[in-house]
Amino acid sequence: MKRQATLLAGVLAVASLTQPARADDGPKTVKESLQALNDFIGAWKGSGAPEKARPTASEIWSETVNWGWRFKGDDAWLTMEVKNGKYLKSGELRYLTDKKHYQLTAVDKKDRKVVFDGELKDGYLTLDRVDPTSNEAQRLTMNLAGDGARFIYRYSHKPADRTLFIKDYQVACTKEGESLGKQEKKIECVVSGGLGTIPVSFKGETFYVCCSGCKDAFHENPEKYVAEFKAKKAGKK
Repeated sequence: MKRQATLLAGVLAVASLTQPARADDGPKTVKESLQALNDFIGAWKGSGAPEKARPTASEIWSETVNWGWRFKGDDAWLTMEVKNGKYLKSGELRYLTDKKHYQLTAVDKKDRKVVFDGELKDGYLTLDRVDPTSNEAQRLTMNLAGDGARFIYRYSHKPADRTLFIKDYQVACTKEGESLGKQEKKIECVVSGGLGTIPVSFKGETFYVCCSGCKDAFHENPEKYVAEFKAKKAGKK
Protein backbone atom coordinates (compact mmCIF):
# COMPACT_ATOMS: atom_id res chain seq x y z
CA MET A 1 0.00 0.00 0.00
CA LYS A 2 2.84 2.40 0.83
CA ARG A 3 4.41 1.77 -2.56
CA GLN A 4 1.10 2.45 -4.35
CA ALA A 5 0.60 5.64 -2.38
CA THR A 6 4.11 6.78 -3.27
CA LEU A 7 3.57 6.07 -6.98
CA LEU A 8 0.25 7.91 -6.93
CA ALA A 9 1.84 10.94 -5.28
CA GLY A 10 4.54 10.97 -7.93
CA VAL A 11 2.01 10.80 -10.76
CA LEU A 12 0.02 13.68 -9.26
CA ALA A 13 3.17 15.77 -8.84
CA VAL A 14 4.16 15.27 -12.49
CA ALA A 15 0.63 16.04 -13.65
CA SER A 16 0.61 19.30 -11.70
CA LEU A 17 3.83 20.37 -13.43
CA THR A 18 2.59 19.57 -16.93
CA GLN A 19 -0.84 21.18 -16.62
CA PRO A 20 -1.17 24.57 -18.39
CA ALA A 21 -1.60 27.69 -16.28
CA ARG A 22 -5.21 28.39 -15.41
CA ALA A 23 -6.96 31.39 -16.87
CA ASP A 24 -7.27 32.96 -13.41
CA ASP A 25 -3.46 33.08 -13.14
CA GLY A 26 -3.49 36.08 -15.51
CA PRO A 27 -5.21 39.49 -15.37
CA LYS A 28 -8.74 39.34 -14.01
CA THR A 29 -10.36 42.22 -15.87
CA VAL A 30 -10.15 44.19 -19.12
CA LYS A 31 -8.80 47.18 -17.21
CA GLU A 32 -6.03 45.13 -15.57
CA SER A 33 -4.99 43.74 -18.95
CA LEU A 34 -4.83 47.18 -20.55
CA GLN A 35 -2.86 48.59 -17.62
CA ALA A 36 0.11 46.67 -19.02
CA LEU A 37 0.15 49.41 -21.70
CA ASN A 38 -0.18 52.36 -19.32
CA ASP A 39 3.12 53.82 -20.50
CA PHE A 40 1.59 54.35 -23.96
CA ILE A 41 -0.67 57.03 -22.48
CA GLY A 42 0.17 60.58 -23.47
CA ALA A 43 1.09 62.70 -26.49
CA TRP A 44 3.97 61.66 -28.73
CA LYS A 45 5.76 63.60 -31.47
CA GLY A 46 6.75 61.20 -34.22
CA SER A 47 8.79 60.96 -37.37
CA GLY A 48 7.82 58.37 -39.96
CA ALA A 49 9.79 56.91 -42.85
CA PRO A 50 9.90 53.84 -45.10
CA GLU A 51 11.97 51.03 -43.59
CA LYS A 52 14.88 51.13 -45.98
CA ALA A 53 18.53 52.13 -45.77
CA ARG A 54 18.31 55.74 -46.95
CA PRO A 55 14.83 57.27 -47.24
CA THR A 56 14.74 60.58 -49.10
CA ALA A 57 13.64 63.80 -47.42
CA SER A 58 10.36 63.72 -49.34
CA GLU A 59 9.57 60.27 -47.93
CA ILE A 60 9.85 61.38 -44.29
CA TRP A 61 6.84 62.82 -42.49
CA SER A 62 5.92 64.12 -39.03
CA GLU A 63 2.88 63.10 -37.02
CA THR A 64 1.54 63.30 -33.46
CA VAL A 65 0.16 60.23 -31.69
CA ASN A 66 -2.04 60.64 -28.62
CA TRP A 67 -3.02 57.67 -26.43
CA GLY A 68 -5.74 57.87 -23.77
CA TRP A 69 -8.16 55.82 -21.68
CA ARG A 70 -11.93 55.58 -22.19
CA PHE A 71 -14.52 54.07 -19.84
CA LYS A 72 -18.16 53.07 -20.12
CA GLY A 73 -19.60 51.27 -17.11
CA ASP A 74 -17.32 48.30 -16.40
CA ASP A 75 -15.86 48.44 -19.90
CA ALA A 76 -12.52 50.10 -20.67
CA TRP A 77 -10.38 50.60 -23.75
CA LEU A 78 -7.52 52.73 -25.06
CA THR A 79 -7.81 55.25 -27.87
CA MET A 80 -5.14 56.22 -30.38
CA GLU A 81 -5.47 59.52 -32.23
CA VAL A 82 -2.99 60.28 -35.04
CA LYS A 83 -2.66 63.85 -36.28
CA ASN A 84 -1.10 64.29 -39.76
CA GLY A 85 -0.50 60.55 -40.02
CA LYS A 86 0.42 59.32 -43.46
CA TYR A 87 -1.35 55.97 -43.07
CA LEU A 88 -3.42 55.92 -39.84
CA LYS A 89 -5.97 58.36 -38.40
CA SER A 90 -7.13 56.69 -35.20
CA GLY A 91 -7.73 53.43 -33.40
CA GLU A 92 -9.39 51.73 -30.42
CA LEU A 93 -7.43 49.09 -28.53
CA ARG A 94 -9.36 46.57 -26.45
CA TYR A 95 -8.60 43.38 -24.56
CA LEU A 96 -10.88 40.42 -25.32
CA THR A 97 -11.03 38.36 -22.14
CA ASP A 98 -12.70 35.37 -23.81
CA LYS A 99 -9.94 35.09 -26.44
CA LYS A 100 -7.17 36.41 -24.17
CA HIS A 101 -5.73 38.76 -26.73
CA TYR A 102 -5.67 42.43 -27.72
CA GLN A 103 -7.69 43.83 -30.60
CA LEU A 104 -6.99 47.11 -32.40
CA THR A 105 -9.70 48.58 -34.62
CA ALA A 106 -7.80 51.15 -36.67
CA VAL A 107 -9.08 53.76 -39.11
CA ASP A 108 -6.76 54.45 -42.03
CA LYS A 109 -6.40 57.61 -44.12
CA LYS A 110 -9.18 56.43 -46.44
CA ASP A 111 -11.55 56.07 -43.44
CA ARG A 112 -11.53 52.29 -43.72
CA LYS A 113 -11.74 50.26 -40.51
CA VAL A 114 -9.18 47.49 -40.25
CA VAL A 115 -9.06 45.07 -37.30
CA PHE A 116 -5.82 43.61 -35.95
CA ASP A 117 -5.52 40.94 -33.23
CA GLY A 118 -2.50 39.89 -31.22
CA GLU A 119 -0.63 39.66 -27.95
CA LEU A 120 1.82 41.51 -25.73
CA LYS A 121 5.06 39.62 -25.26
CA ASP A 122 8.47 40.77 -24.02
CA GLY A 123 7.40 44.40 -24.29
CA TYR A 124 6.18 44.15 -27.90
CA LEU A 125 2.51 44.40 -28.86
CA THR A 126 2.23 42.43 -32.10
CA LEU A 127 -1.08 42.74 -33.97
CA ASP A 128 -1.98 40.84 -37.16
CA ARG A 129 -4.76 40.68 -39.72
CA VAL A 130 -5.35 39.02 -43.10
CA ASP A 131 -6.83 41.08 -45.92
CA PRO A 132 -9.99 39.21 -47.01
CA THR A 133 -9.56 40.18 -50.65
CA SER A 134 -5.88 39.51 -51.30
CA ASN A 135 -5.14 37.10 -48.41
CA GLU A 136 -2.17 39.35 -47.63
CA ALA A 137 -1.00 39.18 -44.00
CA GLN A 138 -0.53 42.60 -42.39
CA ARG A 139 1.22 43.36 -39.10
CA LEU A 140 1.50 46.29 -36.70
CA THR A 141 4.14 46.10 -33.98
CA MET A 142 4.30 48.59 -31.09
CA ASN A 143 6.85 48.99 -28.31
CA LEU A 144 8.52 51.47 -25.99
CA ALA A 145 12.22 52.35 -25.89
CA GLY A 146 14.53 54.83 -24.17
CA ASP A 147 13.24 53.91 -20.69
CA GLY A 148 9.70 54.75 -21.77
CA ALA A 149 10.44 58.07 -23.44
CA ARG A 150 10.14 56.61 -26.95
CA PHE A 151 7.14 54.95 -28.63
CA ILE A 152 7.69 53.10 -31.89
CA TYR A 153 5.25 51.43 -34.22
CA ARG A 154 5.98 49.54 -37.43
CA TYR A 155 3.91 48.20 -40.30
CA SER A 156 4.82 45.24 -42.49
CA HIS A 157 3.04 42.90 -44.88
CA LYS A 158 3.39 39.39 -46.29
CA PRO A 159 1.84 38.50 -49.67
CA ALA A 160 -0.08 35.24 -49.80
CA ASP A 161 2.68 33.56 -51.80
CA ARG A 162 5.52 34.66 -49.48
CA THR A 163 6.85 33.22 -46.23
CA LEU A 164 8.57 36.31 -44.78
CA PHE A 165 7.17 39.73 -43.87
CA ILE A 166 8.25 42.77 -45.87
CA LYS A 167 8.96 45.89 -43.77
CA ASP A 168 7.03 48.92 -45.00
CA TYR A 169 7.38 51.85 -42.61
CA GLN A 170 8.27 52.86 -39.07
CA VAL A 171 7.13 55.78 -36.90
CA ALA A 172 9.46 56.67 -34.00
CA CYS A 173 8.01 59.04 -31.40
CA THR A 174 9.25 60.96 -28.38
CA LYS A 175 6.85 61.72 -25.54
CA GLU A 176 6.04 65.41 -25.36
CA GLY A 177 7.67 67.16 -22.42
CA GLU A 178 10.17 64.36 -21.76
CA SER A 179 13.79 63.78 -22.65
CA LEU A 180 15.38 60.48 -23.54
CA GLY A 181 16.76 60.18 -20.02
CA LYS A 182 15.29 57.70 -17.57
CA GLN A 183 11.87 58.72 -16.32
CA GLU A 184 10.87 57.75 -12.80
CA LYS A 185 7.23 57.12 -12.14
CA LYS A 186 6.36 59.33 -9.16
CA ILE A 187 2.65 60.18 -9.25
CA GLU A 188 0.03 57.51 -9.90
CA CYS A 189 -3.18 58.09 -11.82
CA VAL A 190 -6.10 57.61 -9.42
CA VAL A 191 -8.15 55.91 -12.16
CA SER A 192 -5.81 53.77 -14.28
CA GLY A 193 -2.65 53.49 -12.20
CA GLY A 194 -0.56 55.12 -14.91
CA LEU A 195 1.61 58.22 -14.60
CA GLY A 196 -0.54 61.00 -13.20
CA THR A 197 0.01 64.41 -14.81
CA ILE A 198 -3.36 66.22 -14.54
CA PRO A 199 -4.57 67.36 -11.07
CA VAL A 200 -8.16 66.70 -9.97
CA SER A 201 -9.80 67.46 -6.63
CA PHE A 202 -12.34 65.75 -4.38
CA LYS A 203 -13.43 66.99 -0.96
CA GLY A 204 -10.39 69.18 -0.60
CA GLU A 205 -7.89 66.49 -1.63
CA THR A 206 -5.83 66.62 -4.80
CA PHE A 207 -5.28 63.54 -6.92
CA TYR A 208 -3.83 63.07 -10.39
CA VAL A 209 -5.01 61.42 -13.63
CA CYS A 210 -3.07 60.54 -16.78
CA CYS A 211 -5.41 61.62 -19.60
CA SER A 212 -8.71 63.29 -20.43
CA GLY A 213 -10.51 59.93 -20.45
CA CYS A 214 -9.46 59.23 -16.86
CA LYS A 215 -10.36 62.80 -15.91
CA ASP A 216 -13.90 62.33 -17.24
CA ALA A 217 -14.24 58.97 -15.47
CA PHE A 218 -13.06 60.51 -12.18
CA HIS A 219 -15.54 63.38 -12.36
CA GLU A 220 -18.39 60.95 -13.09
CA ASN A 221 -17.72 58.88 -9.95
CA PRO A 222 -15.00 60.36 -7.73
CA GLU A 223 -16.10 58.45 -4.62
CA LYS A 224 -15.48 55.11 -6.35
CA TYR A 225 -12.02 55.92 -7.66
CA VAL A 226 -10.82 57.62 -4.49
CA ALA A 227 -12.00 54.67 -2.37
CA GLU A 228 -10.31 52.15 -4.70
CA PHE A 229 -7.12 54.22 -4.82
CA LYS A 230 -6.88 54.58 -1.04
CA ALA A 231 -7.65 50.89 -0.48
CA LYS A 232 -4.87 49.94 -2.89
CA LYS A 233 -2.43 52.28 -1.19
CA ALA A 234 -3.36 50.92 2.23
CA GLY A 235 -2.79 47.36 0.99
CA LYS A 236 0.75 48.23 -0.10
CA LYS A 237 1.76 49.42 3.38
